[in-house]
Amino acid sequence: MASVRVALGDRGYSIKIGRGLLHSAGRELARVARSSRVAVISQRRVWRLWGERLAASLDQAGLMWSAHLVPDGESAKTLGRVRSLYAEMAAVGIDRSSLIAGFGGGAVGDLAGFVAATWLRGVDFAQIPTTLLAQVDASVGGKTGVNLPAGKNLVGAFWQPRVVLIDSGTLATLPARDYRSGLAEVIKYGIILDAQFYDWMKNEREALVAQDSSAVGVAVRRSCELKADVVRADEREAGLRALLNYGHTIGHAVEAAGGYCRTRHGEAVAIGMVLEARLAVMLGLISQAVAEDIRQTVAAFGLPVEVPRLFDADVMVAATGLDKKSKGGRLHCVLPVSIGRAETRAGVTPEMIRRVITESQANAGQR
Repeated sequence: MASVRVALGDRGYSIKIGRGLLHSAGRELARVARSSRVAVISQRRVWRLWGERLAASLDQAGLMWSAHLVPDGESAKTLGRVRSLYAEMAAVGIDRSSLIAGFGGGAVGDLAGFVAATWLRGVDFAQIPTTLLAQVDASVGGKTGVNLPAGKNLVGAFWQPRVVLIDSGTLATLPARDYRSGLAEVIKYGIILDAQFYDWMKNEREALVAQDSSAVGVAVRRSCELKADVVRADEREAGLRALLNYGHTIGHAVEAAGGYCRTRHGEAVAIGMVLEARLAVMLGLISQAVAEDIRQTVAAFGLPVEVPRLFDADVMVAATGLDKKSKGGRLHCVLPVSIGRAETRAGVTPEMIRRVITESQANAGQR
């Protein structure tokens, strides 16, 4: 079992990575829990596939647990669902010494983390991610939140987990589309932080696409190491951590235009990375050749690279205006300045956003 430490003083925690880790999840939770009471918030499909294994582990550890199931995907991340879960937490007696665990993909981790951050002004939390996207990104760093009609994750809190337990075996039942979606976040780390990792991914593309366990293990561990380094340096996104939003400004707009149901998060980020690289070309930060390399790499992993023609460009431009990275009415967008390095820039205008969106939609019709 591999372990990556997120060093945040008394809020620090370990990310534990290993195939079959669900068998010992109960013991790992018992080590960090302050009481035996655990509420597991999960998705119905995940619970059907893996709930029995987790439940047996919780029983073996002597934990008093309850399961609280929510719909799959972003549709669960609403304030209405949060209110329903508050009622369930009260009904099963979740108090300040209890622990809430998010068991599933990134959406359920965001939702469970937000419930944990706000129930009784904050109770202990753990992440047990079962999708590649959640394992390499969403489960690490303490960002929690829910969506509003106006935009994604507009209501949230920073709330660090006590532990992150990654069982790579759960990827075996992940639909191919969702697995590819997770690869987008892996590619992102290489583009913004580690050129050597980016080159490794390109060389190991076939193994990663085929879900070779060794290659996937390296990708998950290195992604977690890179994110842990950033979170250690900038827990609350005052500067460096904002770089992790590469691809997300336009990516979130893609999700909004699709009603949060037509595009997977990683697919939207993939499109966002390609378009934001084109913004970097407009600003003279990178060459057209670098932007094209990013596009070709994203496409090689089976991810979309253009905005669907039916998506409303007006909706997307408006969504970027509500982006959390906007400051003083100006959009601060993360842009690559080379492979392995990115910067936050304030020179992106709504007109530039509209231009790359409309050009992308034209490309989508040609390819």
